[in-house]
Amino acid sequence: MKIRDAVAADWDQIWPFWHTIVAAGETYTWDRETTQAGARALWMSPAARVFVVEDDGRIVASAYVKPNYGGPAAKVANAGFMVDPASGGRGIGRRLAEHVLTEAPKDGYKAMVFNAVVETNPAVKLWLSFGFAIVGTIPGAFEHPVHGPVGLHVMHKAF
Repeated sequence: MKIRDAVAADWDQIWPFWHTIVAAGETYTWDRETTQAGARALWMSPAARVFVVEDDGRIVASAYVKPNYGGPAAKVANAGFMVDPASGGRGIGRRLAEHVLTEAPKDGYKAMVFNAVVETNPAVKLWLSFGFAIVGTIPGAFEHPVHGPVGLHVMHKAF
């Protein structure tokens, strides 16, 4: 597997799993009916540094890192991570997280915050293992298609 910075042409391989994950409505707060153009604007934003994981020439995961705030707080990053469900369970998400958490401080970020981690998302355990702390939870803020109303965690890690 190879992790590299994304290029614009990678979007065509990111979109199918991005769409599958967001349409499932279990882990992201984005509109489940986000169009491909809208999704591209969210994920491939010019303000973001986007990474992809290639496996045998196929993109199987992606992440972005961008400022969570502006101005004097722009050194606090926000990030998003997605692994193609067909490639899950192989440690790809962990490797991508390690890469992003190494690169973000090199890019000048002093901390990272996740604004809305669905509390039933298995990734919560991953982020805790990387030293993130749950600094707050908004109870019942997310309408999960299986579990009903669940909380959204705000998670933080200083570098």
